[in-house]
Amino acid sequence: MFKILEVFWRFLLLGCTSFGGPAAHLGYFQKTFVQDLKWLEQEAYAQLIALSQFLPGPGSSQVGFAIGLKRAGIAGGIAAFLGFTLPSFLIIYFIATTQFGEGSSGVNGLIHSLKLLAVVIVADATLNMQRSFCKEKRSLCIAILSAAALLILPNIWTQMAVLMGAAVYGVVESRNQSHIENTALNIQKNSTSTVKSILAKPPFILFISLFLMLPPLAYISDWAALATSFYQTGSLVFGGGHVVLPLLQQSLEHIDNDRFIAGYAAAQAVPGPMFTLATFLGAELTPNASLIGALVATLSIFLPGLLLVLSLQNTWESLAKQPRVAGAIWGVNAAVVGLLLSALYQPIFLSAVQSNIDFAIALIAFFILRQFKPPILLFVLSFIGLGFLL
Repeated sequence: MFKILEVFWRFLLLGCTSFGGPAAHLGYFQKTFVQDLKWLEQEAYAQLIALSQFLPGPGSSQVGFAIGLKRAGIAGGIAAFLGFTLPSFLIIYFIATTQFGEGSSGVNGLIHSLKLLAVVIVADATLNMQRSFCKEKRSLCIAILSAAALLILPNIWTQMAVLMGAAVYGVVESRNQSHIENTALNIQKNSTSTVKSILAKPPFILFISLFLMLPPLAYISDWAALATSFYQTGSLVFGGGHVVLPLLQQSLEHIDNDRFIAGYAAAQAVPGPMFTLATFLGAELTPNASLIGALVATLSIFLPGLLLVLSLQNTWESLAKQPRVAGAIWGVNAAVVGLLLSALYQPIFLSAVQSNIDFAIALIAFFILRQFKPPILLFVLSFIGLGFLL
C-alpha cells in the first residue's frame, strides 16, 4: 500500500509541475525515477520509451503508467496515471466550465518561467540519453540525422519514418554485437507463441472488444457516441499530444472551432498530458452533465494506450532480449535522442526563450542542474518564484 501511495504522490507532484509537452515529461521522468529515485535503470527506461514510440496513444502517459506498473503492479500503474493526469484534468475542467480567459500578467509570467524550466529539463535529459545511447559514431549519426529530418520536415510521417528506419538499421546492425553489446542477449523465443500470448491477454482482448463494440452502440446512446469518438482517436493517434488535434477535429466536426482552439491552447499551457484536451471537449459537448462528459472523454482517449502497454509490457521485455529486437531498440533509442533534440529546439526552446535574459536564465539553470544536482522539487519551486518576478 505504501508503494502505491508513493507512486501516486510522485506522479501527482509531476502532474502539477510538468510543463512542456511529452518530450519534457520524459525528461522529468528520467530525472525523477532514473537519476534521483533509481526506481529503474536507464536501459529499462529506454525500453519503455521505445515501447511507447511503437504504440498509439499518449507517449509520456504510457511511460508513466509503465513505471507505476513496475513499481507497484496494476494498482501502481493506475496510481501513476491518476496522479499525473488529475492536476491537468481539474485545471482544464475549470477553464472549460467557467469560460476562463487568458491569465493575468502574474500567471503568464509563471507559465513563462516554467517553460524555461522545461528547456533546462529537456536539455539535461537529451544530454544524459545521448551519453547512454549514442556511444559510437553510428548511433550518434542516427540521432543527428533524426533530429535534422524532424527539424526540416516536422510532421508525424517524418517521425514514423525516422523511427522505422532506425529500427530497420538496428536489426541489420544486430549482426555486429559490438554495437549493441549493452542491450542484446543471445536468447531466442518462438515469435508465434509470443504473438499468441499477446492476443490472449485480457487487456488486449478488452482493447479490441471496445474498438469493435462502441461504434454500433454510438447509434443508440449519446454517451457511447462520445466515448467512441475519443476511444477511436486514442487508438489511432501516433506521435503524442500535438497529433491528436487534427484527428479530434475530424471526429468532432460539430464543435465550435473557436472553442476547440481555446481548449487546445489551454491544454498546451497547463502541466501534464496534452491529451486532457479531451477533458475540455467532453465538458463542452455535454453542458448539462459537463463533469460526466469530461470524465468519459478523458478516460476514453487514454484507455486504449494504457491497455496496450498493459498487454505488451512483460512481453516487450522478453522480446527485447532477442538480438534482432535488441538491435531495433538500439536504433530506436538513438533516434529518440534525435527526437528529443529536435523537440528541445522546436517547440520547447522557441516557445520559451524570447530574449537574451531568458537564454541567460536557462543557461545558468542548466549549469546548476548539471553541476550541483539540486532536488527537482527545489528546482521547480525556484522557477515558480522566478515566474512572479518576470
